[in-house]
Amino acid sequence: MSGMRRREFITFIGGAAASWPLAARGQQGERVRRIGVLMGYVESGSSGQALIAAFRDGLQKLGWTEGRNTRIDIRWATPSDAESIRRFAKELATLQMPRSRPRRRRQRRL
Repeated sequence: MSGMRRREFITFIGGAAASWPLAARGQQGERVRRIGVLMGYVESGSSGQALIAAFRDGLQKLGWTEGRNTRIDIRWATPSDAESIRRFAKELATLQMPRSRPRRRRQRRL
């Protein structure tokens, strides 16, 4: 091989080796982030729906897509219903986070 061909080959192999971890990472499932929203509006009201639509649109512009890498849990309660607000806040706080990959257990060495 001439000196130039060897450099081209080494550059090619180095570039391919550097891209392997990226390709493997791209094949893994993306982590899902869970977002809890407590709205002080009735669900059927247009103003609350407009706020949620704007929220989703803002997330989308930042690269967060519901169903792909985010999950949005919305609870609706009128501001005058303090009991519902407390109940929904507690419910949102205790929701389980989804697991995208299993935890690895450490193995003990003897």
